[in-house]
Amino acid sequence: MFSGLDKITGRIIAFDAAIGETVQFGALQVTPRICYTRPPTETPNTDAFIEVDEVTLQGDVKRIFTGWMFAASPGLHAVEHPIYDVWLTDCKNPLVAATAPPEPPPAAAAPPAKPAAPPPRRSSQQAAPQLATEPAAPRR
Repeated sequence: MFSGLDKITGRIIAFDAAIGETVQFGALQVTPRICYTRPPTETPNTDAFIEVDEVTLQGDVKRIFTGWMFAASPGLHAVEHPIYDVWLTDCKNPLVAATAPPEPPPAAAAPPAKPAAPPPRRSSQQAAPQLATEPAAPRR
């Protein structure tokens, strides 16, 4: 789901585009490639990968935007066009991003863990490091 602003007339239009479907908004063609959102139990966060093309007066199609749009931050990656603004508002049929991987099933018979090896002993021939006990000379 998108919103579009025509800067000449000041009209804001809401429009839908299915994944892979191209929708015309003024001289722009908007094609969403994928849309993700968080589950309803979490803070809303919707983002989509979008391609936007401009149809010129000569009929040429020129790509003006390819990238991720974020519904929570419409200005972060916006379509820069002198007449139209387009931004993502929501996903109708989103891919729900998993928040955490599922818990692995408990192992029936896990092998016991080996105890940690004790630290190596110092031999009497290895001297312990000496700490400086004299104060440092004053700086001038």
